[in-house]
This record gives sequence, C-alpha cells and structure tokens, in this order.
Amino acid sequence: MPLLRLILARLVQALPVLLGVSLVTFVLMAASPGDPVRLLVGDRATPEIIAVIRERYGLDEPILTRYLVYLKNLLQGDMGASLRYRVPVTELIASHYPVTLFLVLYTIVLSLPPVVALAVVSARNQGGLADQAIRLLGVLGLAVPVFWLALLLSRFFGVTLKWFPVSGFGDTPLEHLHHLFLPALSTAIWVVPILVRNLRAALLDEMGRDYVTTGLSKGLGRRAVFRAHVFPNSLLPTVNLFGIIVAYLLGGSVIVESVYAVPGMGKLMVESILARDYYVVQGATLVFALTTILVMLATDLIAARLDPRVSA
Repeated sequence: MPLLRLILARLVQALPVLLGVSLVTFVLMAASPGDPVRLLVGDRATPEIIAVIRERYGLDEPILTRYLVYLKNLLQGDMGASLRYRVPVTELIASHYPVTLFLVLYTIVLSLPPVVALAVVSARNQGGLADQAIRLLGVLGLAVPVFWLALLLSRFFGVTLKWFPVSGFGDTPLEHLHHLFLPALSTAIWVVPILVRNLRAALLDEMGRDYVTTGLSKGLGRRAVFRAHVFPNSLLPTVNLFGIIVAYLLGGSVIVESVYAVPGMGKLMVESILARDYYVVQGATLVFALTTILVMLATDLIAARLDPRVSA
C-alpha cells in the first residue's frame, strides 16, 4: 500500500506540472520573434496566401483561444500538425523518440560499470595513489565541455580513424550500437565523474559508521562487510542523483544529437525551434516533461525498495 500511495501521489502531482509546462511553452513560442508562416511560404508569398495558411492552422486566433483549443485537442490525443513537415506531431515524435531513448539507455549502460568500479576502488583506497588518480580524472571529465569533447571524438575516431560513423542511426540493432557509440561515450565521460564522486562520498560515510566497526570486531572480513552492508546502504543517494542525471540526459541530448546529426528528439527540437514549428516544439517539450516525471517516479520506487522508510 505505501508504494501504491507513492505512485498515485506522483501521478496526481504530474498533472499540474504538465499543464504548467504546456502553458509556459505555448506562451514562449507565441512570444518568440519570427513568423512561422513567413518561414514556411517564403518572402514572395502574397498576403492572401499567408492569411489562408494562418486560418488553416488557427494562427489567426487570439493566444488564449489557441491555447484552449490546443488543450482540448491534447486531451483527445491530438498534438497538432507540423507546419514544416506537414504530418501529425505524434508521428514525428514516434519516429524520433526511440532514437533519443536508445541513446540515453546506451549512455547508462556505458556509465554504470566504471562508476561502480572507480567509486569502490577510490573509497577502499582513500588517500592513496589510485584514489588521487581517480579524483583527478573526475575533475578533468567535469571540466571538458560535452560539445567540445563530442567534436573531438567525432574528428579523431570518426573522420581520422574512420572507426565509427559520425552521423545517422543505422537500420539494425548492431548498427544502432555502432552509430551511437561516440554520442553515448561523449555523454558518459561527463556523467561518470559526477556519480563516482557521489558514490565515493556515500561509501566513505558508510564505512565510518559504528555497525562496520562492530562487524569487524566480530570477525567478519572487510570484504564481506563491504559487500553485504556498506555498498547496498550507499546506493540510495546515488540512485536519487542518478534519476536527476537521466532526466537531464533527455534534455541534454540536444547537444550530442546536433553534433553527430542523430535523428532524435533533440535534433528535432532544435530544427523546430529555428523553423518556429510551434506544435512540434510544444509536443516534444511535453514528451520530455512526461518522461522526466516517469524517470523520477521510477527513481522513487527504486529508492523505496532500497529503503522502505522513503515510502512511509
């Protein structure tokens, strides 16, 4: 029952969040400079043609009327039609969203093993050479901008060595892994130091607790105490931070997808903003917001599994 209450509470809280996201996005897009119709038809279009297109897409109505109509259609599962691609927004999202989701999951898979290994080695050798080296590498990883690292990896491994493609997504699962390795690696190099620092601090905090000393005094080995108690008890703060980072990766995909020309939601969002494609930007923002809410819900459930007091 506590978990069910937690899920219901998060879902209820999600409704005003999604409403607020839709309102803010709608107002910002409406207030942004530039005319989407003019960008669509070009400078040589007559005023009559522009007026017809405005009426077709409802852009001649007051902003409040347009927003209410948008909400009504949204409740019916209609996110509108793209001004640029002339197809429903749901079709565009359905074709681009799996690419971004695959990239995020790929980044997670590349990040978790080194995070656990480096944090454990660093914590168990506090102050030693390995600990200092890992902390130094962490600082370097955080200091390097993701977009610059993406360009560097693309240039060296893609253009010079030609080991990996520098654009596209591929057609098969193996091609997906091959095409998205550099984008995922570029992001993972930034993610790993953050999680390593957090998990290392949690491990050191647990290793200094009284129950560790008690276990060692009863003859339990350090390795057994670490595996059975210290490591599991240290995961909660890292899991919470990990959920935030995964949510950030969804929005941060704009950077690597633009550098590597990955046909995902980030690239679609950038192109739609530049083209003033209102409905695509609004739909993509809502999908990002909903995914973030679901990620945070999953994080809360995992945290409740690790520590039942979270859902109490």
